[in-house]
Amino acid sequence: MGETTRSDVIVIGGGIAGASVADALSAACRVVVLEREPQPGYHTTGRSAALFAPVYGPAPIRALTRASAAFMSNPPAGFTDSPILTPRGALFIARADQEPDLNELHDELRSEGNFQQLDAAGIRRLHPLVTEGYATAGLYDENCQDIDVAALHQGFLKRARAQGCSVVTGAEVTALAQQAGGWRVQTASAGAFEAPCVINAAGAWADQLGQMAGAEPIGLVPKRRTAMQINPPADMEIGHLPIAVDVNEEFYVKPVSQQLLLSPANEDPDLPCDVQPDELDVAICIDRVERAFDLRVTRIQTRWAGLRSFVADKCPVAGFSAKVPGFFWLAGQGGYGIQTAPALGELAAALVLGKPLPASMVAEGVALSDLAPERLSA
Repeated sequence: MGETTRSDVIVIGGGIAGASVADALSAACRVVVLEREPQPGYHTTGRSAALFAPVYGPAPIRALTRASAAFMSNPPAGFTDSPILTPRGALFIARADQEPDLNELHDELRSEGNFQQLDAAGIRRLHPLVTEGYATAGLYDENCQDIDVAALHQGFLKRARAQGCSVVTGAEVTALAQQAGGWRVQTASAGAFEAPCVINAAGAWADQLGQMAGAEPIGLVPKRRTAMQINPPADMEIGHLPIAVDVNEEFYVKPVSQQLLLSPANEDPDLPCDVQPDELDVAICIDRVERAFDLRVTRIQTRWAGLRSFVADKCPVAGFSAKVPGFFWLAGQGGYGIQTAPALGELAAALVLGKPLPASMVAEGVALSDLAPERLSA
């Protein structure tokens, strides 16, 4: 039969979702994290160009982001050696035909952010790479910041381990079975694990894992997003530039170190896999970026793709299954998983431990009904 490891909670998935909830739980109970890859964060977490944007995403996402702000700005002592957030700013640009969409965005978010409205000349002053005559109106949000994804992810894992959490890599789950007192999880090469509670933080594989456990489906759809990096124009300083985003998310351009990160901001349904960039996505991205910016893409330095997994309302799923006891969903973070990780990890840990939602989250508008699995079958 082989060796069986017993704990209070098994977290399946070592990306940002699994790492954050393991950190939040491990001070109170024995936690084991099972990661299928040789290192945690290989898939979506390790491929994210994350931005801390309090005005980004549906209202429940914005609430979770606000609830994560204090942690991001002032992480616990010893969590990381460098700041998690650094200033960036976000510039939303619109062509003449997109101005109604920009006005609608402003109307929706004006109560949550301090936007600066820009005309064509103002856009060019803030971001000289925008092609003259392309964008007629813009909104600038100075509160958006870059996230050091590796520092955040590794900080969660480091603190979880220090509190006694075991992180097992190369541990692909092959079977889940209910038994007296909880769950037995079998892996391909790391043995068996038993615990009263299993947390499904498997990212793009979450619905497959739920099916293996006999849980209700949540309609999770992994969606491919392609990105690439190019060198900026010669002798141009780009470090101060904001991220520039098409108001309809047809593209974005973001400075990263001494290069420019480009993406068509695509959301193409795909299968759970080690996703690779699609050549059509690359071509579409280049075409859009060259029309909007004074850039000519003659050489791509590096390219990649990641899977951002969504349910129908594009909000996370956090809560116990209504069908199988002791099986906890923590999935569907989509493109918002990094910026909401501190709050969502703490929220999930509170639910697992039978504690109320922290008052600080309630004050920011976080509501369990917006995240509960049963909302998807209502």
